[in-house]
Amino acid sequence: MIRLMLLCFLIVLKTEAQNSVLKLADSLYLNGNYSKAIEHYKLHENQPDVFDNIAKAYMAIGNYEEALKNYEFSITSNPKDALSKYEYAKLLSRTKNYDEASKVFNELVYLDYKNPNYHYELGLVLEQLKDSTAINRFRSAFDLDKTHQKAIYKIAKYFLQKRKHEAVDSYTDKGLESYPNNLELISLKAQNYYWKQDYKEAVNWFERLLELGETSEFIYEKLSLCYYQLNNVEKALENRLFALKYNPNDASMRYVIGTYYLDLNDFKNAEKYINQALLLLDQPLDAEYMKLATVLNRQEKYIESISALNKAINENPSNELAYLHLAITKESYYADYDAKIKAYEDIKNKFPKSMILKFVDAQISKLKEEKFIKEGEKKD
Repeated sequence: MIRLMLLCFLIVLKTEAQNSVLKLADSLYLNGNYSKAIEHYKLHENQPDVFDNIAKAYMAIGNYEEALKNYEFSITSNPKDALSKYEYAKLLSRTKNYDEASKVFNELVYLDYKNPNYHYELGLVLEQLKDSTAINRFRSAFDLDKTHQKAIYKIAKYFLQKRKHEAVDSYTDKGLESYPNNLELISLKAQNYYWKQDYKEAVNWFERLLELGETSEFIYEKLSLCYYQLNNVEKALENRLFALKYNPNDASMRYVIGTYYLDLNDFKNAEKYINQALLLLDQPLDAEYMKLATVLNRQEKYIESISALNKAINENPSNELAYLHLAITKESYYADYDAKIKAYEDIKNKFPKSMILKFVDAQISKLKEEKFIKEGEKKD
């Protein structure tokens, strides 16, 4: 009897000791001392009870290999533990073990088909595997939970890529019913109106993103394009300048800003930004130099314009319009009629079959007549 009582006492002591170890390990984990928690979990006599805890602690410190290993131990010791399988599958996906993750998520879907998140997570893995059936998993998640924001986003994005505008509106509206400030869905809605060329509505939704504190180069650039389509060049310029702050070395953006200033007759800034773009660009620049020449001509900076047009011709010697613009600029600047006429005759020699020769011949004829009159006036 005494021996039995002693044995029971020892068992109780051992149990309490193990409980103390577990409580201490749990406390360390909850307070963020993960490595110490792992040490104490490993002191627990019944390791299958703590494999899951150890895995989570390894996750917390970023040791994913050990985390995977302990999740595998946990699942082997308790095959019916769906929660451990779920965390294991998500970690497999996170560590790019997509084939294995797909297998485990499929097992989970089979075990509990009505769990929307199993379908959603499986869809994410199938996306990574370039499997076109991923959209079916997102739809299943939505069918099981009409408020599943992440699934709704994936479906709406899929339809946006397919340019199925009505479907995009349907899903984004459904999602915004339960979460009106979902930035991702608002962004999709804005983009959908943009691609429908309903620029007024697109502006409303892109501006909504800004109101909610969401700012990005993409938003400002799209707002700029929308406002330009709505003939509001001032707002187009304002938003393009905001976009430029995110990528100040974007030559194309600086060039567009220059053209906006040109539209607003702000030739000084137009010249400034187009020049900056030309310094940054590393591609054929004939069109950009011609635009710069236009800006310079509008300011009667003919010498600079001629220089810009010569650069355009050097960039693309077959650009007939660059030669024509050069001749027109020389006509405006040169006093010598022979020099003016020669600029047009160079076009005839360079492009004997050009579509612009009718205009060129008319200019040559006009200039020769003016020269004749001027010479006659001198004789008189």
